[in-house]
Amino acid sequence: MNHLRSQFPVWGTIVDVDIAGKDVSTAQLDAGMQKVKDFCHGVDEDFSTYIDSSWVTRLRTGKVGIADCPAAVQEVWQLCLQAKYLSDDAFDPWAVDGGFDPSGLVKGWAADICADMLISAGAQHVQVNAAGDLALRGGFFDTSDGQVKPWKIGVVNPDNKQEVLQIFEIMDGAIATSGTYERGAHITDPYTGLIAIGAKLATIVGADGWLCDALATAVMVAGQDGAQWFTQPELAGYQVWVIDRHQNSAWSI
Repeated sequence: MNHLRSQFPVWGTIVDVDIAGKDVSTAQLDAGMQKVKDFCHGVDEDFSTYIDSSWVTRLRTGKVGIADCPAAVQEVWQLCLQAKYLSDDAFDPWAVDGGFDPSGLVKGWAADICADMLISAGAQHVQVNAAGDLALRGGFFDTSDGQVKPWKIGVVNPDNKQEVLQIFEIMDGAIATSGTYERGAHITDPYTGLIAIGAKLATIVGADGWLCDALATAVMVAGQDGAQWFTQPELAGYQVWVIDRHQNSAWSI
């Protein structure tokens, strides 16, 4: 079993990639990892609101329209529209200062693409962690007993990072957590334009990283009012775990 782990800075955070495979060479894993790094830096160049030449910055400043943008940017725009609809506008990348900002969705989207790239490169067990937005494939290989087991992903207390509050076991899929961690209260409520106060922490588990990422942001806005979204057929199978901001209690679906 060949194993490779890499941590690299991009998107203003650290992306942590852990991959392994028994039928793949170290050189193949290295090549796959380099492709992922190149892709992530390309995502930053396209989507960063801090890079003047990015497509998103040019959209925000009116220098281009969405029809002028490359396919990846148009895809993310459409996914943002879907997430906006599914969350009753609690996720709204257009209702922020400066215009369209897909930051609440694009890391989960990119993590899924990275994971699929690594599977194509020959890895069998993949974890891509983009600052709380994780894409997982194939479980992990436990060297102690030679068994493949689900990835165990812990959610830590936003008020005490040494305390793990919940653990999710995932073989294949995505998990995203939004909370008042590194950046404090930073999510804007699109309904009011003020800081979101619906939840202190929101974790979503499901098939698609982009949707987990967006819904985690949306639940931070809506709190318990967002529970009704998960009756929609498009969200069948998605799990929700939330710490309420006011009562400091947890609820889940």
